[in-house]
Amino acid sequence: MGRGITDDERRDAALIWDYHLMEHEVRPCSVGIGLGSHDLGVASFAAELYRRRLFPVLVFTGGNSPKTAARFPRGEAVHYRERAMAFGVPDSAIRVEPRATNTGENIAFSRELLATQEIDSVLLITKPYMQRRAFATCRKLWPEVDIVCASEPLSLADYSTAFGDERLVIDMLVGDLQRIIEYPKLGFAIEQQVPDDVRRACDRLISAGFDSHVLRS
Repeated sequence: MGRGITDDERRDAALIWDYHLMEHEVRPCSVGIGLGSHDLGVASFAAELYRRRLFPVLVFTGGNSPKTAARFPRGEAVHYRERAMAFGVPDSAIRVEPRATNTGENIAFSRELLATQEIDSVLLITKPYMQRRAFATCRKLWPEVDIVCASEPLSLADYSTAFGDERLVIDMLVGDLQRIIEYPKLGFAIEQQVPDDVRRACDRLISAGFDSHVLRS
């Protein structure tokens, strides 16, 4: 078992967590899009937003990845749909995009699925620490729509407790931040300002071994 996590490392992780949150005011949109991942809470929260009448149509997007195949053997979007229906969303309001294997495909394939509808705004529903990267990706690939980001209102401590592996959560925070920095250079997302203190926190955590999700050259 690895060493414990220090208070300084938790403070660095919290700084990155807060940066990932876009702090958008949730408002009605043309469509809600729940991005698939390991986190079934995305589907539960999407159902809550639907019940609040924030969008008439809910798209779940996501196939399988090596990290989710065991948990969601029939694909992320399929399992998300079932979860949302269990929380009161009618099947008629849900559309499933079952092919996407990354965030770019989540956005591109959802856009294709909705091509016959008039969409001027999108409510992206994600894991908390994926809000900013999802926003940057959607702004790059679907620039003409207004974008609102939302996720379960959880603290880093509560999310880590629910997930059951604090170290892995911090690894994922670091990995998403690195992608926010690097993906614009590859044309995958728009560039966003990353404050110096957030970059330094990321560097410290990587140096401390929180690197299982970083990009490898």
